[in-house]
Amino acid sequence: MKKRMLRRIISVLSCVVFVGTLFTGCGSSESGGAKGAKILFIETDDEDTFRASLSEAIMSSASTYGVTIDEVLTGDSVAKQVEEVQNAASKGYTGIICRLADVATALQIEDASSLPIVFVNNQPEDNRLKDSKYVYVGSPEADAGTYEAEFVWNKLGKPSSVNLVIMRGEKGHSATEGRTNAARDYFKDQGVAVNIVFSDYANWSTDNAYNYMGIIDKQHASYDAVICNNDSMALGVVDYLNKHGKSDIPVTGVDATADGCASIAAGGMDFTVLQSAKGQGERAVEAISIMANGGSISSVDGVTENGKYVWVPFEKVDASNVSSYQ
Repeated sequence: MKKRMLRRIISVLSCVVFVGTLFTGCGSSESGGAKGAKILFIETDDEDTFRASLSEAIMSSASTYGVTIDEVLTGDSVAKQVEEVQNAASKGYTGIICRLADVATALQIEDASSLPIVFVNNQPEDNRLKDSKYVYVGSPEADAGTYEAEFVWNKLGKPSSVNLVIMRGEKGHSATEGRTNAARDYFKDQGVAVNIVFSDYANWSTDNAYNYMGIIDKQHASYDAVICNNDSMALGVVDYLNKHGKSDIPVTGVDATADGCASIAAGGMDFTVLQSAKGQGERAVEAISIMANGGSISSVDGVTENGKYVWVPFEKVDASNVSSYQ
């Protein structure tokens, strides 16, 4: 990941004023209303396909909720993220959306400012979150891994044992751990003897996944299926298998990217799980526009009872329904 900082500032018309006795400004009094909030969006980078889509969704949602959003790319520098948070209030920001460079630094980020924060794409520990103050917006990662394992087990005919390759994403990332652990747990819950032939961090990369498959084959390892934490890695696996006469081995991914769906439609990948960047981006902006004015996010679609999470459900995608996602 490139260690660079890039500031993008998009100014959006703040509010549309409705003339009437019931509504004034951008939002209703019940939701807390945006009231022209100024939001700082801290992102590590937009080089990953999903993160680029999420960033686009967040920035494009500004006009919908009548807010101004400034985006800063910090690379993987925790120090830069802390500095941005520390200076946010003095620069007129009223709320923050943050993709943590390191999930273990959530408390450090929170202590750097009194502003409300919506975390995205890297989930902090539960004890770092607080109702309508420090909130995580995303999709429940365990569901993605469970769906992948469920598909593979059924695809293979519900065997009593299975040899798996697991391509993991970024080390320490909440999605990597959640998806990988859930996939393994699903097989164990079905009473299936799971042999993990290979599992390593391909860091969301198509090239890394391709190269790892070559390493596996040099070891003459036998595997029944390949489960990947995202579509980009799955595409690298499919490319390798196609070039080495193993196209019959099931390969799954996560994100339902355009390339991933195209691969399923062409008979490459077998399965993916839609992680809605659009849905997550919209909910993140909706939540922070309310929190920035001291409001409760209890009315936001997908919010949990404790007010710490806003969940955007995953959706299963295979050959039978992929045309609906293209």
